Amino acid sequence: MMAASAIRVPPVVPGSDAALAPIEQRIQAERGRVSLLYQVLLNSPPIASGWEQLLTAVRNQTQLAPDLRELIILRVAVLNRARYEFDAHVPHARAAGIDDAQLAAIRAEPLGAGFAPVQRLVLELTDAMTRDVLVPDALMAQVQQHFDARGTVELVTTVAAYNMVSRLLVALNVGH
Repeated sequence: MMAASAIRVPPVVPGSDAALAPIEQRIQAERGRVSLLYQVLLNSPPIASGWEQLLTAVRNQTQLAPDLRELIILRVAVLNRARYEFDAHVPHARAAGIDDAQLAAIRAEPLGAGFAPVQRLVLELTDAMTRDVLVPDALMAQVQQHFDARGTVELVTTVAAYNMVSRLLVALNVGH
């Protein structure tokens, strides 16, 4: 068994730098706390600020159904081996109606059963974007049968954004 690696950059303790107070206050207001992820991001104030704005839009300001959003986040976390992200989103997934059988199926390889057709379609898109980057035309055509232009952009952006999140977490050993 491989030993857990230490986080690769020091977390910034909230309240330790007065210059960061406005960013920390925005993060606190949106997230309820300054999580370990944001403590790492605070090493770069512009990145922390932009990240918070983008992820707030993705999580809280789109029209994407909460169950679809959380299934995307969990599947990306599984595919990218981002345990911290998976664990952080299980409560959100449960609140969005994801049950224990679906939580187990999302971890399966290949993807398990128990999803509604639109959920499975969204998960197929998530797998394609995360594994291959290139989305086959036939799959995108199916997506666009269920989502209008805004919905398609929000769906694709959610997959892309959480790939960004999980890849940062894994690269910097946050929560591993």
